[in-house]
This record gives sequence, C-alpha cells and structure tokens, in this order.
Amino acid sequence: MKITELREAIDIIDENLVPLFVKRMETTGLIATEKKIENLGVRDSKREREVLNKVTELSDEKWTTYIKTLYQTIFSLSRTHQTLLNENENGLAEEIKKALALKKEKLPSKATVACQGTEGSYSQIATDKLFSLPRLLYFDTFENVINAVEKGMCHFGILPIENSNSGSVVQVYDLMKEHNFHIAKSIRVRISHCLLAKEKEQLSDIKEIWSHPQAIEQCSVFLASLPSVKVHLAENTAVAARQVAGDERSHIGAIASSTCGALYNLKTLKQGVENQGNNYTRFICVTKDMEFYGSGNKISLMLSVPHTPGALYDLLSKFAALDINVWKIESRPLPGTDFEFIFYFDLEAGVTSEMAVNLMGTLKEMYPNFQFLGCYDE
Repeated sequence: MKITELREAIDIIDENLVPLFVKRMETTGLIATEKKIENLGVRDSKREREVLNKVTELSDEKWTTYIKTLYQTIFSLSRTHQTLLNENENGLAEEIKKALALKKEKLPSKATVACQGTEGSYSQIATDKLFSLPRLLYFDTFENVINAVEKGMCHFGILPIENSNSGSVVQVYDLMKEHNFHIAKSIRVRISHCLLAKEKEQLSDIKEIWSHPQAIEQCSVFLASLPSVKVHLAENTAVAARQVAGDERSHIGAIASSTCGALYNLKTLKQGVENQGNNYTRFICVTKDMEFYGSGNKISLMLSVPHTPGALYDLLSKFAALDINVWKIESRPLPGTDFEFIFYFDLEAGVTSEMAVNLMGTLKEMYPNFQFLGCYDE
C-alpha cells in the first residue's frame, strides 16, 4: 500500500477512535459525580491497575509498553477532568474570586515599601520603577523584608528572585516555604555592574573588593582576571559601596551600580564588569494579602508531589489539559524529608479563567505544601 492509502486508513481509525475517547471521558465525568456523592477520592490506584492488566492482555506482548503508556495518559486526563468537574470546598477558589473583584489596574503611586540593603541598591532601583513616590524602609536580610510585610510595617516588599546569568536567588525560594505572602507584580531590571573606588585609586591599586554573592558570581570572569585581589561578601551591592566610601583604608573597591558611585562619591574604575552584557534580575513585589493588579498573565505556585514514579508527569498533564504553558519549574529540598522536593511553578495563565481558578482549588486539595503565590503582570 502507498503512504496515501495508509494515511487514509489511519483517518478511518481516528474517526472511530475519537468518539470512543469522548464517550470514555464523558463516562468518567459521571463517575466523578458518584465519587463526590460517596465522598471518594478521585484517584483509585487499584482500579487503574485492574484496567492496565486487562487492556494489556488484549494484544500481543510487543505492544504492552505502548498500551500501558497510552492508558496512563488517559488515566491522567480522566483524573484532571474529574477534579475540575467537582466544586472545591477548601475556599481557595472563592478567595481568589473575592480578591479579583477588588482588582486594580496598577500599583498605587505612593506606598510604604520594604527593601533589602540600602539606598542605591538594585532593589531600590526596581522599587522606583514600580512606584513613583515610594516610602522606602531598608532591612538587612530578605527575611526581614518579608517580616515587615507580614507584620504590616510595609504594604509592599521587593525581593530579587532570579538573574538571567547567575540563576535563581535560592534564599528567596527557601523563604517561600516558611512564610505566607503573595506576589502582586514583577519587573525585570537591567543589571550593569561597575568597579567603584575612592577618587585617588587606580585599578592596579585595588587589593580587596566587596560585593553581594550574586554580583560576585555575575562578575566572576572579571574577578578571575585579578588573581591577587581578595574578594569579600557584603549584604548588598549598595552596602558594599557605602562601606568602601566610609572606610579609611586605601586600595579597596566595591562592585555595584553606577548609581551607587554617584550616591557615595566613588569613582568608576571599570564599567560593565559583569560576565554578559544581557544581564537582568527579576524582582517580585509581594504583599501580605492576595491582591491583583493589571491583567495578570502569570500565576506562581508551590507544592510537593508524591515521591512515586509519574507523579510530576501527572501534575504537568493537568496544566497541559487546560493548555497552560509552564514558564518555569524550580525545585528546592524539603527539610526533614529523605530527598524529597518542593516545586515552584510559573504558569502562563490568569485568574480570569474559571477553569484556571478551579484548577488552583483542586491542586490545593490534592498536593501537600500547596501555596498559591499570586497572579500578576510582569
């Protein structure tokens, strides 16, 4: 047979296969109703094993692996369909809808904002891009920024979450497991590092350099070209610049922004010392309560999945079933467990979709350590 004839045969098979698949999914919907009445869970592992044993016996052994994979996919789609059909009783979907009713188009121009570091830090630069007239309160650690928001000292907090060159800011991801806050907005800030020093210093004079660990990592190539220079860690790039400006010693420098140079009266010995010119840091603007601003094109959440084969695939299939694109997956070790992880997701979705809201509710019911971190614009 020619390929055109074979493809025509496939088309005829599909014409029979699709209606049967739809009928199967509709039947699983009816089963979902019965499960809810009888207060049964969506997943029935015993029933799935029975079906797999039965269907794999309907063909030659050479097709067993293919049939098993096919039906595991069907099971996953069926479970997603069932969970989305049933209303959620945990309150998350209702909480999202209430917050959505209070949605505002943009962040307020005036607000009290918590930042890590000091004046001239990249967090301060990100804040000024988000708010036209912010009242900034500076804290020495990321955790204290979150504490200030949780305790109501500041309405908003600004935290760096990832850099295009050096990757995720793991300290912030780890704090997400320990604190409850929501992301209201995010912004990407172009990062251009400079080597700063006092007016009389020359590059060849520098013996010690201070900066934040992320900045040091982003400037590793430049620092490697100065093998005799000792590198010290600072709480923040702006803190490093301020420290150098106030130190009576000579032959010391800081890696920070040109803004810090002007702010602390330091000379730029070398501009653009980062490894790559296309260097951006993504900052998140967090709030204590769930708040929505703008159209909201990204959803962030955290959860744990069972430590079993196919568990992560089963979760991802739920996103795929609703045509939700996963922008990012970040995993962090779960303290007190034996090599188990908590996963952070950025999804291309918004809470204006009823199905997406219902999905959040079902995920909260199904997965431990679930946190809906927010829906926001970037």
